[in-house]
Amino acid sequence: MATATLNLKVSPRRMLSLKEAAEYCGLTAKRFPAECRVAPIAMPSGVRLYDMRDLDGWLDALKTGGADTDDDIIGKLG
Repeated sequence: MATATLNLKVSPRRMLSLKEAAEYCGLTAKRFPAECRVAPIAMPSGVRLYDMRDLDGWLDALKTGGADTDDDIIGKLG
């Protein structure tokens, strides 16, 4: 009987690059900014990263039909 061993090292991260965030949400990096309403966070270094928890909230809202439109967001600001 043959056996194989696979060693994986997974480093838990919360912040994702645009490409990683797009992949996480199942979108291409090109379409992601147009479809995803989650704003990236500017890190002290100037790099803009996406919070995985914010992405999860956005995806959950899509499932329940609670995703805000641009008009909904503007209305909440007023």
